[in-house]
Amino acid sequence: MTPTASRLLAAVLLTGGAAHAALAQVPTGPGTPDDAIRINQVGYLPDAPKVAVVCALAPRAVRQFEVVTEAGKRVLGPKPAVESGKFGPCAQTYRLDFSTLREAGQYRIRAGTMISPIVRIGPGVWNGLAEMPLRYLRQQRSGFNPVYNTSVHTKDGIIVDHPTRAGEYLPASGGWADASDYLQYVTTSATAAFQLLQAYRDNPRAFGDEYQSDGLPGANGTPDVLDEARHGLAWLLRMFPDDSLMLNQLGDDRDHMFFDLPPNDSADYGWGKGGARPLYPCTGIAQGLLRYQNRATGYASTAGKFAAAFALGAQMLKASDTALADTLHRKAVAAFALGEKYPGPCQTAPGRGAYFYEEDDWEDDMELGAAALYALTADVRYQGKAMAYAAKAKVKPWMGADTANHYQWYPWHNLGHYEAARRGTLNERLTLTGYYRTGLKAVAAKAENGFRVGIPFIWCSNDLMTSLAVQALLYRRITGDNDYRALEQSAIDWLFGTNPWGVSMVIGVPADGNFARDPHAVISVKLKYQLDGGLLDGPVYASIFKNLAGIALTKPDQYARWNTGHIVYHDDWGDYSTNEPIMDGAANVLYLLSWLGRR
Repeated sequence: MTPTASRLLAAVLLTGGAAHAALAQVPTGPGTPDDAIRINQVGYLPDAPKVAVVCALAPRAVRQFEVVTEAGKRVLGPKPAVESGKFGPCAQTYRLDFSTLREAGQYRIRAGTMISPIVRIGPGVWNGLAEMPLRYLRQQRSGFNPVYNTSVHTKDGIIVDHPTRAGEYLPASGGWADASDYLQYVTTSATAAFQLLQAYRDNPRAFGDEYQSDGLPGANGTPDVLDEARHGLAWLLRMFPDDSLMLNQLGDDRDHMFFDLPPNDSADYGWGKGGARPLYPCTGIAQGLLRYQNRATGYASTAGKFAAAFALGAQMLKASDTALADTLHRKAVAAFALGEKYPGPCQTAPGRGAYFYEEDDWEDDMELGAAALYALTADVRYQGKAMAYAAKAKVKPWMGADTANHYQWYPWHNLGHYEAARRGTLNERLTLTGYYRTGLKAVAAKAENGFRVGIPFIWCSNDLMTSLAVQALLYRRITGDNDYRALEQSAIDWLFGTNPWGVSMVIGVPADGNFARDPHAVISVKLKYQLDGGLLDGPVYASIFKNLAGIALTKPDQYARWNTGHIVYHDDWGDYSTNEPIMDGAANVLYLLSWLGRR
């Protein structure tokens, strides 16, 4: 940020925010296309399945299609359009399969009077995009925030709901805000830190070095994804200060009372405006200081995530920072031991509202922690524990289901199966990939519709869709089995535009695409700042949208024509259920993009 921009931003913050004051303005963009041919706006790898979908709001006959160059020269077709029934607002859908077209270039698809947006094919269409979610994560930083060029939430925090240490101050500034409020959870932060490290380990060529460790522009000799992971790990260490105190949450929904920029620090938890926020520990019993309580019974869901992030961090940073790696190693062992001592989930704590992360599974987290510790230590006992936990967490229960509670089965795909399979025996790999296959088969059975989507459209459906793509991709990479390649590609395509609204669900991707211009985020509303790389919550069942508290659209619905079915999406900051970017989703989609856009 230039000095002039910093001074302008400082003036905005001091006055509470002015819409025209300093950061980059949201571009006008292409608007909402009226074309009913939906495509992946980023593009397609030459060897990938390629299917566009016609979403017809009224019955119509679409018998064939063709693919043409931008100059109008036919390169494929005419080919038959495959009628695929109703879906959402679509009275009819047709699948237009052009997978045989592998030549790099830019094309359009014609079907009757309809013509698609530009279709890109090429080996490099995804290159560089894995770094986009890092832009969002930097914006979400607590402590020093490079977007605001100042430190935020510096007084955190005070321990609450602990039998002996309640009221104690413990320095816990840092980490990432979970979404567009400023609450911070180990549940999502440890998973995000692990996925950043995992992405660099698996696909280092997807990342570059353009930012310093504090997030300001300038190379520092360390890949930016590792800088961001270290920022997350530093906060996680503060949240596990000693082997007997495992903290799980910073802040609660009292933050929601203020729709304000983080440097203004408007929340008051009883210690004064802008003061410390509460730190909730894992206790193994139900928590909630105000009207509502969660259903926590143990530490293990959080402990396993701590152990995994610390163990992979120790592995990845050993060569560059021996002292930090040694600390992470010791903390990983201690966290895993606490998880074994206190089995069960450590859910997030609600406040005045009924919403919290209702995570009911925990064996998958302990499996991941054990697998990461085996990779770090070569102690075969950890691999044995990983396999034992895997047998109790074979398939994520949302796969094949029609609904689930909020974050009930988080993380949305079992990261531990892949980690345990990487160093497992042949029989162990066959067992673990068999679990993956069972889940994919259950989703595929629900995906007999024009878009080939089979997830439940609960809150944060885009995170589920990303995890489906990741699980299918990892299954294919481990086994060489392409049975679910089409399901994998359909999930990817949905995220980037092959959906009834023709919207990319990742802000700013592609730069010339149709994506959210009015997300539920203070910085977007007050400063017109574009949150590049943020994965939106995504479409939800219309019944969920109608029954959530505090939702009201602030303008006419530009997608009203496409919101007449059982699922809805709104590009409106008043809709936090479909149009709010999420931190853990950004890390999840970063991992997916690292496979698609390896340099």
